[in-house]
Amino acid sequence: MEPEAISLHKYLINRSQAGDRKAQHELYNLYAHAMYNVCRRMMGNDEDAKDVLQESFIQAFTKLSTLKKEELFPAWLKRIVVNRCLNQLQKSKDFMTTLNEQVDHPASETEDMEEKQLQVDRVRKAMDHISEGCRTVLNLYVFEGYDHREISQILSISESASKAQYSKAKSKIRNILNQH
Repeated sequence: MEPEAISLHKYLINRSQAGDRKAQHELYNLYAHAMYNVCRRMMGNDEDAKDVLQESFIQAFTKLSTLKKEELFPAWLKRIVVNRCLNQLQKSKDFMTTLNEQVDHPASETEDMEEKQLQVDRVRKAMDHISEGCRTVLNLYVFEGYDHREISQILSISESASKAQYSKAKSKIRNILNQH
């Protein structure tokens, strides 16, 4: 960011912390599109994504006084958004049903799909046996498309720790799959 943009950014955050609705609206406008994309990717549909986006910003503005450094706002906000998405997905009864849903396919495709499903099931079961840290980094990197810099910001860890957790997760899953 340019110096002028940084000072505007700090100003908007400080004013928002003081309860200035106009500043909050401007912050919302600055980050809504990017955060909506995160919500849309995780939630799978526009309606749920919009709901989670709104809830995330409400939570962010409610807890903005806990933010210590203005420059951490983007990562802090993204963490709120991701956590709200994950919480909403866990509440959804359809979430697990969708993961286990069977779809009718022609016979040759069905066999291929069954084999792929068995492989997916094996990987999913293996993921249940790795640590939460490894599993979280693996999910964010592989399934959510975050890079290690973003993961480090979201989880408040170093980039090297993110890379180490990812490597450890892959290795552990490979070992579990090779044992069975």
